[in-house]
Amino acid sequence: MPNVAVAALHPGTTDTALSKPFQRNVPRQQLFTPAQRANYLLHVLDGLKPEQSGQFMAFDGERLPW
Repeated sequence: MPNVAVAALHPGTTDTALSKPFQRNVPRQQLFTPAQRANYLLHVLDGLKPEQSGQFMAFDGERLPW
């Protein structure tokens, strides 16, 4: 399947009850709603290429170490 890519995505700290304990360490300009984060992740997914398969990527498309 040459046109397939599989990647793990990290949404970043999202403004939800689950992340409340960690939000004090996140600058306000980097804390987004679930809908905003979902849009960022969709943008990353839309841009994935087969050669990126197997990567771990942040919400902004940055490649993260495993």
